[in-house]
Amino acid sequence: MQTQNTPPRMRPMSAILFGSRWLQVPLYLGLIVAQAVYVFHFMVELTHLVEKVPHLAEADIMLIVLGLIDVVMISNLLIMVIVGGYETFVSRLNLSGHPDEPDWLSHVNANLLKVKLATAIIGISSIHLLKTFINAHNLDQQTMMWQTIIHMAFVLSAVSIAYIDRLMTHPTEKAH
Repeated sequence: MQTQNTPPRMRPMSAILFGSRWLQVPLYLGLIVAQAVYVFHFMVELTHLVEKVPHLAEADIMLIVLGLIDVVMISNLLIMVIVGGYETFVSRLNLSGHPDEPDWLSHVNANLLKVKLATAIIGISSIHLLKTFINAHNLDQQTMMWQTIIHMAFVLSAVSIAYIDRLMTHPTEKAH
């Protein structure tokens, strides 16, 4: 007789396939290392900003600060992928009741993760585009045009992903 805490016996192939999800753990650990690299990069850039502030024009300060914001947004994107991906594809984190549990984690799934990632990418792209427009006097029109087109492609992709997710999770009722 099987108790509620004991998982049902799996056939060997099912156990191998299901267990293969643990192969993703080194990937998430690698992303944590990448996160540490971004923290180091942020601190280096912040130190440069503080050291050079008396000699910088306002536009230069704004460009450096936008670069710092960009690093933070990429770091946030990494956290979403690490935590959300692990929770969705590898194993539950069992954070229920923890005061720091992100609100979105309780209802994360692959589709929601895609939408969140797409919107984060739009935010990062927006920062890059803003930096481009602030620095427009140093760039040619073709560079600015292509960056705008690429940004709009990100926006269109995110809207498409969100729309498809809505169609899949909230099917419209057919009229009788």
